[in-house]
Amino acid sequence: MKVVDIKSDLRVNLAPRHIKGLHLSNPVIAASGTFGYGMEYEDLVDIQSLGAIICKGTTLNARKGNPQPRIVETDCGLLNSVGLENIGVDAVVREKAPVWADWRVPVIVNVAGETIDDYVGVVSKLEGVPGISGIELNISCPNVSRGGIEFGINPELAAEVTSAVRAATSLPLMVKLSPNVSDIGEIAMAVEKAGAHAISLINTVRGMSINVTKGRSSLGNIIGGLSGPAIRPIAIYMVYEVAKLVHIPVVGCGGVVTVNDALEFIMAGATAVQVGTANFTEPCVSLTVLGGLRDFMRKEGIENITDLIGCAKQGS
Repeated sequence: MKVVDIKSDLRVNLAPRHIKGLHLSNPVIAASGTFGYGMEYEDLVDIQSLGAIICKGTTLNARKGNPQPRIVETDCGLLNSVGLENIGVDAVVREKAPVWADWRVPVIVNVAGETIDDYVGVVSKLEGVPGISGIELNISCPNVSRGGIEFGINPELAAEVTSAVRAATSLPLMVKLSPNVSDIGEIAMAVEKAGAHAISLINTVRGMSINVTKGRSSLGNIIGGLSGPAIRPIAIYMVYEVAKLVHIPVVGCGGVVTVNDALEFIMAGATAVQVGTANFTEPCVSLTVLGGLRDFMRKEGIENITDLIGCAKQGS
């Protein structure tokens, strides 16, 4: 019989101890692009109980995004090509950060850009702003100065943008990696060496859907990013591989819907998990996952969530 009368500690830290850490009360995070700026869910969810909120992708200037339609459902997933529609960093600092400053839950800003100067420009404007607890660097963007190659598919380019951003901010820096690469470990080690404090993975998997009635792509931008349960096995594999290679926290993202999904990521080596696509159909899903983690730990007599990180053994 397992010990059940214990007080489980779900606290995690997403940055090394030698810098100003990013301390979370629990490992359940609302993923970028699926939770707006947090305010949109405030009347539906006790957002202050979350481990953290990552706001939608933020660029140097406001963006209108890609042409409609932007979202199409697939089997066990969702294809999106929103195109980083957002209000721009100045509006985030002016309108959103003052609200976040009064919250208990930390808010991490997801940052995107088309050049290294774009990324540096955004994080420079976020430096020292009350209400902003960290940066998630989206390097799955096309680098226009390099012919459209994604920052995140080339180790040297990934390291270059990470290093430049690291030099421009004192905030904890988490780099979000693309799965559309041949060697995720090589990219992960490159950004760690360049100064990343944590790594989140994975971003969406490139995909496409055809509207057979109209004989053309279902998305206005032709291709999109696949998210949801369909990509979870890919994400868990990449978390498992990266966690063995780096010495910084790894955050798992991709198809978390249930507590078992979250546990798979944590046991594979993730310090925390992001809940994304599931927010669209079940706004309270993150709190359900959090409650499930507490119940699992009590049932199994586990006092500290960190005891579960990377506990998965090879084989059956």
